[in-house]
Amino acid sequence: MSTLEVISVLFATAAVFGLISTRRLKLPITVGTMLLTVIASVCLMAAGQLAPHFHDWALNLAHHIDFESVVLHGMLPLLLFAGAFLLDLEQLAREKLTVSLLSIVGTVLSVFLVAGLMFLLTGMRIPWMQCLIFGALISPTDPIAVLEMLRRSGVPKPIQAQLAGESLFNDGLGAVLFLTLLDVARGNTPTPPQIIGTLLLKAGGGIAVGILAAWVTSHLMRRVNAHQVDILFTITLALGGYVLADALYLSAPLEAVVAGIAMRHFNRNQPKERIDHASVESFWELIDEVQNSILFVLLGLEIMAVTVNIPALWAGLAAIVSVNAVRLGAVAALLALVRFFQPGHRSSVFVLTWGGLRGGLSIALALSVPEALGHTWMLGATYLVVVFSIVLQGGSMNWLLHRRKRQRATAH
Repeated sequence: MSTLEVISVLFATAAVFGLISTRRLKLPITVGTMLLTVIASVCLMAAGQLAPHFHDWALNLAHHIDFESVVLHGMLPLLLFAGAFLLDLEQLAREKLTVSLLSIVGTVLSVFLVAGLMFLLTGMRIPWMQCLIFGALISPTDPIAVLEMLRRSGVPKPIQAQLAGESLFNDGLGAVLFLTLLDVARGNTPTPPQIIGTLLLKAGGGIAVGILAAWVTSHLMRRVNAHQVDILFTITLALGGYVLADALYLSAPLEAVVAGIAMRHFNRNQPKERIDHASVESFWELIDEVQNSILFVLLGLEIMAVTVNIPALWAGLAAIVSVNAVRLGAVAALLALVRFFQPGHRSSVFVLTWGGLRGGLSIALALSVPEALGHTWMLGATYLVVVFSIVLQGGSMNWLLHRRKRQRATAH
């Protein structure tokens, strides 16, 4: 199957399932698209005896797509840049304490607490190091899934900034922690100071590259008055900065996030005669929405490449419980700390807990785990957590928020 054929099928599936989601199911496009793709994939797998040729074609399509490369080295740079570039910078600045605690302290806590619960809930049958690796890949909330959800849920602006900022920044930290633990599991034994130094170097280097690249790109954009060139420069920044950080062994996801925020900051006071803000923002909104739809089709198709056996199923159920229990405890504790320093701070434990979705990045990281370190159970468990997260948590967010509003209105 050629690359063009694969792309054609993905776009056609996204379009048809998007139509069904909005017209018939009345679901958000991404949630409905992933749900329908999962159902279609399961039906194809079950109908293998009745339609073997069609089943083999679909299976070949799923295996033909290198999900890890497509996400980590294809879609992720553009999606992270778009999400960061479209953030409300003023609101993000007001929520910097909350975002910092959730994205740094919350992620580190989650890695170890999820690992501990997984170790206990699976009867200590899974080695501790594998539990730690799983905790690192599943702990970061997915910015792609979260940011799409925020646009349709009517969440108050301060809480939107908290959830969006956390999900964007914890991405880079989670990836660095995952790679560090994977390195330790392979036999390398760095000391704690070395681990901390590596984290600071990768994170700090990614931030520095993002700011510098955005500054240079912003100055180049001011030298021409053509929206096509402005858009080309931002694409160059989104892709080129990510590639540069990756080549330097820095945190490429963190670089993409910082580059998007820095670009917005450097450009926002420039007159429209120098930079066509409306055209650039419209372009990145379109990129974000289209790639989201394609990503969720990919997530649905991936079920045909995932082995969900009994051990993976039990691990997945344990993971769903562990991830959500830890998320609730960490969010409640950190928000209490924020309110201690900022009395009257506005937030919501419920929204931040239930809105902490997991998505494509976790699956891409799970795919990179070697078989000897638990690849099969880890990928199956991760996929179950992602499906539960996006379909049930993301799909029910609107309904739960409206119900809470009605309850509060009745109480008053």
